[in-house]
Amino acid sequence: MDYGIGGRVAVVTGGTHGIGLATARTFLDLGARVAICGRDPQRLEQARVALGAGPDRLLATTCDVLDPAQVQRLRDAVADSFGGADMLINNAGQARLGNMEQTEDQEWMDEYQLKIFSVLHPTRAFRSLLAESGQGAVVNINSLVSQRPHPHMAATSAARAGQLNMSKTMSLWLAADRIRVNSVLVGLVKSGQWERRFQKQDKFATYQEYLDDLVAQRKVPLGRFGESEEVARTIAFLASPGAGYITGSWIDVTGGMKPHV
Repeated sequence: MDYGIGGRVAVVTGGTHGIGLATARTFLDLGARVAICGRDPQRLEQARVALGAGPDRLLATTCDVLDPAQVQRLRDAVADSFGGADMLINNAGQARLGNMEQTEDQEWMDEYQLKIFSVLHPTRAFRSLLAESGQGAVVNINSLVSQRPHPHMAATSAARAGQLNMSKTMSLWLAADRIRVNSVLVGLVKSGQWERRFQKQDKFATYQEYLDDLVAQRKVPLGRFGESEEVARTIAFLASPGAGYITGSWIDVTGGMKPHV
């Protein structure tokens, strides 16, 4: 399928592993030029090598998206390397475990800061470049817990709901610049965080048994975990001209776990 993004420029925050890395690879495969960022220089270099593209196609820059000055430097590096930006994929932040009683005030604050400002800072910084594109698109990677709160992810559920609301507000704010803003709500998708949780338990002998049990507990209609590449293809669609009349919306990639019509 031709997504119509060949030669265009995509910026992927949190692009060193998991969904972010899969998204960067998908955009490269579709002919786009890609900038990725992350906080860890070693992991960033590993991602750059794994993606296997030259400097004319791939820019890898260290950046903490919670620091506006670093985000501005990322924006300037993308402009210098590629001349502009057409697509921004905001993909920073994993889940924080803890119920209402276990989560301290500072943990609530940290979670809100991460989930809100990891989207707000890059979107502000890249706004002018996306507007100049004429077909600018922002895709915010969110979670099913934004609509289906999880009792053991209390702070994350609340922060993700706020992020989804903010994404809708952003779509109204940026519509005059012809910048579309949408979200992808992710369910159970294979990632490093699930591997780490498997390693901390002793109930299941294999990783697949552990995943199968989670699928049964969560009652996933499709009966399996999703793959990062499946999420990445959805992101690419929402960022592409093929979704040119979609803004302020979201697609859930959850294997059918969406809790409402």
